[in-house]
Amino acid sequence: MEAVVKSVTDNSIAFDIGVIPGDIIVSVNGIPIKDILDFRFLTASEQYEIEIKKTTGEVEIVEIINEYYEEFGVTFENYLIDKEKWCQNKCVFCFIDQLPKNMRKSLYYKDDDYRLSTLMGNYITLTNLKEHDVKRIIDMHLPRINVSVHTVNKDLRAKMLNNKNSDVLSIMKRFYDARIFMDCQVVLCKGINDGEYLDETITELAKLYPYVQSLSVVPVGLTCHREGLCRLEGFNKDDAGRVITQVYNHSKKCLKELGTSFVFASDEFYVKAEHPLPDASFYEDFLQIENGVGLLSSFIEEWNSVDAPEVTTKKTIATGVSAAPYIKELVDGVTDKVNVIAINNDFFGNTITVAGLLTGKDIVEQLKGKDLGEVLILPEVLLNYDGVLLDDYSISDIEHALNIKVITVPNDGAKLKEVIGG
Repeated sequence: MEAVVKSVTDNSIAFDIGVIPGDIIVSVNGIPIKDILDFRFLTASEQYEIEIKKTTGEVEIVEIINEYYEEFGVTFENYLIDKEKWCQNKCVFCFIDQLPKNMRKSLYYKDDDYRLSTLMGNYITLTNLKEHDVKRIIDMHLPRINVSVHTVNKDLRAKMLNNKNSDVLSIMKRFYDARIFMDCQVVLCKGINDGEYLDETITELAKLYPYVQSLSVVPVGLTCHREGLCRLEGFNKDDAGRVITQVYNHSKKCLKELGTSFVFASDEFYVKAEHPLPDASFYEDFLQIENGVGLLSSFIEEWNSVDAPEVTTKKTIATGVSAAPYIKELVDGVTDKVNVIAINNDFFGNTITVAGLLTGKDIVEQLKGKDLGEVLILPEVLLNYDGVLLDDYSISDIEHALNIKVITVPNDGAKLKEVIGG
């Protein structure tokens, strides 16, 4: 594939040398560009030559002096420049396999691409890495890889991933030796990789600290669309409490021996167990916040960091079932003019309680006919990069259906507090 330029950043290196959309980056220092890592790696230097095929067909070679190590300043028609690496597993807990039919095609795509892990934080299993991929990661000294471990027991991992190529520790140990930083996750399945298996996984990964920097333990997500799939059972209140205790005991040991708590249970376990949330300081640098670890504690800390607003008009906040009680408690402490409504996930089933997996249809159907006030506030996490929800509803669709102005807010307590006052 060719590195076709999609857009150019104003006042960037690319802008200054006249690169325009449609131009093709052919090579840097005579080395052909195969993917986005090649491009970023080769342009992250003080001086380089870049070969550009212009939209006119003319080829230019431009010498770049880059003493401040600025980014070149382009995006590409194909973000990776290359084809994405598909997942070769058939995990017993795969969320994508639990999607209903007839959704947009992109939702069914299973990537397992180390380049997207480095650049966008995606979690990968390492099962599709060839020897040249491992060497390339090490040679380029990629800054971070997010690894879906699930278990370090090879036989159990092979069964969970339905992939004989299940050995994860040997590759991670090579990354450890090369000082490649990793963050890891365990998707915990009741009666499968929990209990003693979880103890083993935490213990073995802690041995790879500091290059394995953190480990999150998250519960398996189970939708109501599991026909024909492996039978899995969700965690109940008591189960979740036991997981919290088990993980916390390891955290205490790691804090004593490593100087970091290292392993963290996700917020979903605390919500399910009706267990008090840890203080934000417990989560240290929030390395796993994008994985739902410490998200609520961080939100509460952000909320408390700004003064209470003066609320003059009625508004409504709609969010997922898991976050709604916490947000309601915060909001009720500053105003009675803002209503907080939990949206049940009828689309995926009531076991899915996070805001990011709500659909526009569920939001509209459950809010229609209610007195919502002047503004409806929704979490920004509902939207993908194209600005639509999972069922292709847009914000304007929701506004039209409910006849109300809609504002989306990022997962930031301080910003939500400002919006309810604004």
